[in-house]
Amino acid sequence: MPIIKIDEKEYDTDQLSTEAKNQLVSLQFVDAELQRLNAQSAVLQTARMSYAKALNEALAAQQVLN
Repeated sequence: MPIIKIDEKEYDTDQLSTEAKNQLVSLQFVDAELQRLNAQSAVLQTARMSYAKALNEALAAQQVLN
């Protein structure tokens, strides 16, 4: 009988209706996806900063040669 807390109220998941259980599963899935996408976004932002820095360095080197 796992207990979940929603809006400061505790619920026994074994006592939830089928509809409530389905909504809870969907909510948990969405939360997990948001967490995964936030982590992926952080990785992509880091890569973008690295590429932008490398581009700036390449452009600066090109200006020195010209």
